[in-house]
Amino acid sequence: MRPEILFPLFQDVTALPGIGPRLATLLAKLTGPRVKDVLFHKPTSLVDRTRRSTVEEAPENEIVTLKATVEEHIPGRRQGQPYKVRMYDGTGFLHLVYFHGRPDYLRKQLPVGETRIVSGKCDRYGSEIQILHPDLVMTEEEAAETPLLEPVYPLTAGIVPKTMRKAVQGSVSLCPPLPEWLPEDIRTRGEWPDFRSAIHHLHAPQSAADLDPETPVRERLAFDEVYARQLALQLVRSRRKAQAGFALKGDGRKVKALLDAAPFAPTGAQIRAFEAIKADMESPSHMTRLLHGDVGAGKTFVAALAAAQAAEAGMQTAIMAPTEILARQHAKTLTQLLEPAGLSVIALTGRDKGKARGELLERMASGSVDVICGTHALFQDGIDFAALGLVVIDEQHRFGVSDRMRLTAKGRRPDTLVMTATPIPRTLSLAVYGDLDVSRLDEKPAGRIPPETRLINMERLDEVVDGVRRAIDRGDRVYWVCPLVEESEMSELSAAEDRWRHLKAQLGENRVGLLHGRMKPAEKEAVATDFRAGKMDVLVATTVIEVGVDAPDATVMIIEHAERFGLAQLHQLRGRVGRGDKPSSCLLLYKGPLGETARARLEMMRETDDGFRIAEEDWRLRGAGDPLGLRQSGLPDFKLADMEIHGDLIAIANDQARLDVHNDPELTGERSEALRVLLYLFEQDQGVRLLKSG
Repeated sequence: MRPEILFPLFQDVTALPGIGPRLATLLAKLTGPRVKDVLFHKPTSLVDRTRRSTVEEAPENEIVTLKATVEEHIPGRRQGQPYKVRMYDGTGFLHLVYFHGRPDYLRKQLPVGETRIVSGKCDRYGSEIQILHPDLVMTEEEAAETPLLEPVYPLTAGIVPKTMRKAVQGSVSLCPPLPEWLPEDIRTRGEWPDFRSAIHHLHAPQSAADLDPETPVRERLAFDEVYARQLALQLVRSRRKAQAGFALKGDGRKVKALLDAAPFAPTGAQIRAFEAIKADMESPSHMTRLLHGDVGAGKTFVAALAAAQAAEAGMQTAIMAPTEILARQHAKTLTQLLEPAGLSVIALTGRDKGKARGELLERMASGSVDVICGTHALFQDGIDFAALGLVVIDEQHRFGVSDRMRLTAKGRRPDTLVMTATPIPRTLSLAVYGDLDVSRLDEKPAGRIPPETRLINMERLDEVVDGVRRAIDRGDRVYWVCPLVEESEMSELSAAEDRWRHLKAQLGENRVGLLHGRMKPAEKEAVATDFRAGKMDVLVATTVIEVGVDAPDATVMIIEHAERFGLAQLHQLRGRVGRGDKPSSCLLLYKGPLGETARARLEMMRETDDGFRIAEEDWRLRGAGDPLGLRQSGLPDFKLADMEIHGDLIAIANDQARLDVHNDPELTGERSEALRVLLYLFEQDQGVRLLKSG
C-alpha cells in the first residue's frame, strides 16, 4: 500500500492551480499525469529580471527591467505595421512594440500618464530603443510581489510558461515533509539538504549557478532517484536468492570431458566465470547471473560448461538467441563442444514445421535431448521441457523482461544466465543489471592477433576495391558492412544493395553475396552458410551480421560510413574478424569532414582493441540517450538524475542499498518507513514486482 503521506503527490494534475481537463491532457504528455511528475519537472534555464537600468544605459540583446511613464499610444498606420507604446524615464524614450496587439487591451494595461515596470529584451531599431513584446508589464505594486528570477521549464504546444510555473509552484506547495531515508554520513559527505528543501530550491534558483547538476541540491535529488532504483534491485536480488531453487550438483565428469576435449585452453577469465556460475548452480538458491565480455572472449564456451553442469544434475538447458542465424550457430558450436561429453544439442526455431518439428518437441518433452537452442519460439505455448534447469539468454539487451519471464516459466525456477557480447560500463551495469551477479570476460584466447584498424576517406573507394580484389585472390574472405539496405532519397548513405551490385560488377558475379534484415530467415541462413563454407569471397551486409554470422577464417572487415556508427557497434563488427591466428584488418571508411565526436570515436577504434575501454568511451561520447540499445531491457528513464553527470552516484547508491538489504532484508527496521516512502515516491514499488521476473 502506498504510504498515506504521499497521497497529495499522487493526485491527478487537475489538483494543481490553473490545470483543467484540457491542460491536464497536455501536461500528462509532457511530465506525467500526477502532481509528483510535475514536481520532478526540472527547470533548464533562468530568466533574470533583477537587472535594473535606465533607458539611456539599457544594453542591447539582454533582458532588462525598466521603470518609465507611458507618454503616447501609436497605432500602426497601415495593416501589418506594429502597435507602439512610447514611454519616458527621464533619460530617454522607450518604445514597446506589439505586432497584432489589441489596442483596447494595451490602453487598459498601459494608461497614458501612468508609471509601469516593464521587462524584456532591448534592441535598437534605427534611433529608437525598443522592447518587442515585453515579457512583463506591471504596476509598481505588482512588481513588489513578482519574483524577478523566473525558472524556465521545457514546454509543449498549448502550455505557456506562466501556466507551467504556476503548476510547478502548486506541486511544491503540496509536497509534505517526508521522513529522512538517507543515512546521516551520506548527507553530511555531500552537504545535502533534506528532500523537501532540495525540491523547493530546485524550483527557486537564485542564479544560473543553481542550475548546475553538480550543486548539492541537484545531487541530493539525483541520488534519491538512483538510490530508490538500487534499493528495489537489491530487494529483488535478496528475495530471489531466498527462493528455493534446485541445487544442480554433479560428479564433474561431463564438465571434465568437455574441458579435456576442448579445441583450445580456456582463459583464466573463462575458468573464473564458470567457477562463479558453478557455485551459484550448486547452491539451493536461484541463480541469476550476467556474463558480459569482449568480442571473441568465449561466452559460448562458458555457457557450454554451465550446460554440462546442468546435465550432470539431470537437467536440460535452453539457450535463447535473438536471431535464427545465431540460434543455429550456437547449436552447431555447442554440438562440437558437448558431444565429447555425451550431450545432445538441437535447434528449434520458427522455421521448423510439420513432422520434423513434432519430433524435436517430442525429444524435448521426453528429456532425450540435453540442450535446446532457439529464438522466441522456445517460449510459445505447446513447447514443453522434461526438466528445464538452466536458461541461457544470449544478447540479453535484445529481449524484454516479459520474454525472460515466459521462458523461465517453462521450468520450476530454473537458474538463469544472461549474456551479452557488449562490454558494459560499470555505471550502466549497476543501473540496468543491479539485481544480477556479474561476471566479466576480460581476456582473449591465446594466439589471437588483434585486427589492424585503419581510417580511409570514402574518396579512396576505388583503391579499397582494388585492395579487396588482391585480398580475395590470395584466398582471404571479406565482410563489407553498409548502414542501409537500399538507397533512399532522404539519405546519402550507401545502400547494401547498391554496394553489392557495384562489387559484383568489379569482382565477379559469383564472388559477392548479400545479407540484410529484410531477407527471409531461410535466405539469410543460406547466405551465411555459403560464406562460412567459402562459396563466396565477399559478404556485403547491413549490421545484421553484428551478432551471429561467424566465418572464423574471414580476415578483412570494411565498414562504410563508419562515422555513423556508435563505438560499441563498430567494435562488435570488427570482432567478426581476427578470430583465428591469421593477421586481419578493419577498414573504417568515412565521409569527411568529420565532426569532433565522430573523429574521437574512429581514433579510439584505431588506438585500442580493449572492449571495456571502448565501452566506457562510448558511454562518455554518446551519453545517456539509449547507449548500447538498452532502453527496452530496463535502462531507467531518470527525471532528476543525469547518468552522464551523476553516474558516480550510482555506485554509492548501490553500496548503500546492498548494506540496507543485507541488514534489513524485509525492511522492518527503524529506517524502514522512510525507505518504503522512498520506493513508493519513485514508483519502484512497481519495479520490485516487475523485476521479480529475473
